[in-house]
Amino acid sequence: MTSPEATQTEDSGPGGYAAARLHLLQEKVRPGPPRRAALARITDDWLAGLFAAAAPPRGTALVAVGGYGRAELSPRSDLDLLLLHDGTADKAAIAALADRIWYPVWDLGLALDHSVRTPAEARATAADDLKAHLGLLDARAVAGDHGLVAALRTTVLADWRNQAPRRLPELDALCRERAERTGELQYLLEPDLKEARGGLRDAQVLRAVAASWLADAPREGLDGARRRLLDARDALHLVTGRATDRLALQEQDAVAGELGLLDADTLLREVYEAARTISYATDVTWREVNRVLKARSARPARLRGLLGGRAGRAGAGKPPVERTPLAEGVVEMDGEAVLALSARPERDPVLPLRAAAAAAQSALPVSLHAVRRLAAAAKPLPVPWPAEAREELVTLLGAGEATVPVWEALEAEGIITQLLPDWERVRCRPQRNPVHTWTVDRHLVETAVRASSLTRRVGRPDLLLVAALLHDIGKGWPGDHSVAGETIARDLAARIGFDRADTAVIATVVRHHLLLVETATRRDLDDPATVQSVATAVGSLGTLELLHALTEADALATGPAAWSSWRASLVADLVKRVAGVLAGAPLPDPEAAAPSAEQERLAIEALRTGEAVLALHTEPVVPEPEEPEPVGVELVIALPDQPGVLPAVAGVLALHRLTVRAADLRAVDLPTDLGPGSVLVLDWRVAAEYGSLPEATRLRADLVRALEGSLDVPARLAEREAAYPRRRGLAAPPPRVTVAAADSRLATVIEVRAQDAPGLLHRIGRALEGAEVRVRSAHVSTLGANAVDTLYVTRPDGTLLADEEAIDLARALESALR
Repeated sequence: MTSPEATQTEDSGPGGYAAARLHLLQEKVRPGPPRRAALARITDDWLAGLFAAAAPPRGTALVAVGGYGRAELSPRSDLDLLLLHDGTADKAAIAALADRIWYPVWDLGLALDHSVRTPAEARATAADDLKAHLGLLDARAVAGDHGLVAALRTTVLADWRNQAPRRLPELDALCRERAERTGELQYLLEPDLKEARGGLRDAQVLRAVAASWLADAPREGLDGARRRLLDARDALHLVTGRATDRLALQEQDAVAGELGLLDADTLLREVYEAARTISYATDVTWREVNRVLKARSARPARLRGLLGGRAGRAGAGKPPVERTPLAEGVVEMDGEAVLALSARPERDPVLPLRAAAAAAQSALPVSLHAVRRLAAAAKPLPVPWPAEAREELVTLLGAGEATVPVWEALEAEGIITQLLPDWERVRCRPQRNPVHTWTVDRHLVETAVRASSLTRRVGRPDLLLVAALLHDIGKGWPGDHSVAGETIARDLAARIGFDRADTAVIATVVRHHLLLVETATRRDLDDPATVQSVATAVGSLGTLELLHALTEADALATGPAAWSSWRASLVADLVKRVAGVLAGAPLPDPEAAAPSAEQERLAIEALRTGEAVLALHTEPVVPEPEEPEPVGVELVIALPDQPGVLPAVAGVLALHRLTVRAADLRAVDLPTDLGPGSVLVLDWRVAAEYGSLPEATRLRADLVRALEGSLDVPARLAEREAAYPRRRGLAAPPPRVTVAAADSRLATVIEVRAQDAPGLLHRIGRALEGAEVRVRSAHVSTLGANAVDTLYVTRPDGTLLADEEAIDLARALESALR
C-alpha cells in the first residue's frame, strides 16, 4: 500500500516533494519520531524517483548514511548520501547519475553531504576516517542495488568489530576532545544539543560501541533521553527556520511552546535530564570498554602460562578475581567499588551511603550493578538517621573531587532522592545567572567539594559539609531561596540525625549564606551598624567561622567571576570586625578616625595649590589559578571641595578603563593657618580592565579638564559605547533603585541594581549631584552583567535624609538611569 506522503510526491518532481515536506512540517498532530520517520519516507520516495529517472547503470545504489540512514530527519537536517557503484560502469555515466541527483537537492536549498564510491573505496575511507566509519554503520539503501548495499553494511560492520580494540580508544579520545571543546550539555545555559557532552553525538557513539560487541550501554532510559533531545532539535529547527543545534536563550521560550511545555526552564530541565542519562551511560560504557580491553591485553600472558605446563590443573586459565575490602559489605574489584558476596542490602539500610563513602574515599566509581542492586533492594533508612548513616554522608561529602562521580551514580538510580526527598526540586534545575557554571544540584555538590578543602579552618567540619550541600536547597521553591532554604535545611538536618543545637546552626548558616559576601561588597564596613547587624544575625563565633568557609566554597563553586582576592580580603576584613564584636570588643567611632598620613599630606598639597592632587598604588594581588584578576589599584585624590566631584572622577576612571570596586569620600578640615575651607579626599579601589595601569599625570590632567568642563565626559563615553556595540541577546531588565534598610546612623543607604556598563557610576553620580545630596561612600559589586552599587548619601549638611526624601531620591535616580 502506498503511503500518503509517497502519493503526494509521486510523479510531481521537486515541487511536489517541497509541498509534501512543507505540509508535513506544518502538521501538529504527529511530532517526534513519527514525523522524523515520515520526513525520511517522503525524502526516500523523492530521491528514489530521481534515481530511477536517471536510468542508472547496473551495480549502482543510492545509500542514506548517518542520521538519514537511521530515518531520523529533523526539519533542517543535512541529507547525508553515498552513491555506491561496483566499478563496472563508465565513470562518465556515474558522474552524470550523481549530477541528476545532487542538483535537484541543491536547487531546493537542502544541505547535502555527498560522496561517490565503490565498496572498496568506502571501506578504505572508513579505515582512514573514523567519522566516516561511524556514518556507514547506519547505511541504508534508498534506491538501486540493495544487495550491493547489504554487502557493504556486512563488510563495514565486520571491519568495525575486528578493529574495535584499536578504534574504540581512538573514538574515546575524540569524544573527550569534543567534550572539552563544547562543554557538558547538562549544565550549559545555551547548549549544543548535538555536540556537547551528553548530546546526540554521544548517543550515536553508544550505538557504535554496542555494535562492536565489546561492551553495551545501560539501556534503561537511553532511548527516551535520545528522543527528547531529537524532539528539542526538531522544535528548534522549526522555530528558527535554520539548521542549528545550539539552543540559544532567545529561542528557548518559543521552543518550549512548540513542544507544549510550560516555559523555558521546563524545557532546560527536560534537556538536562536527557543529557544526564546519556552522560552517565557514556561513563559506564567507556569504563566497561577499558576493562574489557585491559583484560584482553592480559590474555596472551595467561596463554603463555598455559603453554608452560599448567594446563592440567583445574582453573589454570582463570586466575582468581582480586577483591580488596573497602568497608563492611563493599570491596574493590576491577577498579570499581562493588558489593561483597556477603552483602545484604535488604537488611542493611546504611549500605548505600557506606558503599558511596568507601568508593569516594578510594577515588573509585561505584559499579553499575552495585548501584542498581542498592536502589532496588536497599532497606529505607529510619528517620532520624542512625549516627553511622550521618557519618557516612559526611565522609562522602568530604572526599573532594571524587565525590562527584559517586554522587552522580547514586542520583542516576534515584538513591539521592530516596535519602533526601527535597533534592528532587533542585535536580537539573537551571540557573539563569550566567555567572553560575552549574545547575542547582551540581552546584550544591561542587560547593561541598570546595568546602572539603576548608574543613581544617572550622571546628565542626560535619556542619560545614552538610550546610554546603543544603545552602541553595530553597531554589526549588518560590520566594527568597535563603528563607525557604532555612526551613528545608532545618527539616533535612533533623532527618539526617543532627541534634537540635546542630540543626539550628545549619539552618542559620543556610539562611545567611550570602550575608558575608553581600555585606562586604555592598556596605560600608566602617559603619558600626554594618558590623553590628552581621554580628546579630550570626550570633556566635562558631557560626561565623562556618559562614566564612561556606562563603568561599560557595563562590568558588559558582564560577570564576564570583570570587577573587579582592572579595576574599573584604570578607576577611568583615569577619575580623564581626569576630571582635562577638568577642565583646567595642566598635570604633568612624567620625573620630583621623585621616591617614598620606591623605593629610595630599589634602595639604591640594589646599596649597588649589588643584587636584592624586597618588596611585598597585595593590598586592594574590594570583588566582583559574582566572587571572585585573591589576588592583588604590587611587587617592585630594582637591578643594566643590560640586561635581563624584561624577567627574567616576567618568574619568571609566574613560581610562578602570573598573571601580569601592569609593570612600570624606571632607578633611585642615588647620586654619593653612587657609580657609575644607578639602575633599577620595579613596578609590579600582581595577585595570586590561591589566595595564594609566599614568597618574594623564589621570590628573583629564580630571582637571573634567572639573573645569573642558572634557565632555558623557560625550566621550557615548562615543566609546557606540564604537563597541553590545552583542545581540536578551534585553536587559530595567534598573531598580531602592532604599536599603541598613540602620545606619551615618547616612541613608541607596542600592542601585542595573546592567553593568562603562560609566554607570558616572551616570549615578550626575543624578545624585542633580538631587543635591552628598555621597559619603560608594561600594560597587559586579557579577557577570549585573552591577549592584550601594551609595551612602546625606544632605549637604551631613544629616540623614527623611524617609520621604530617600524614596523620592530613589525614584528620581531610577528614572535618570532608565
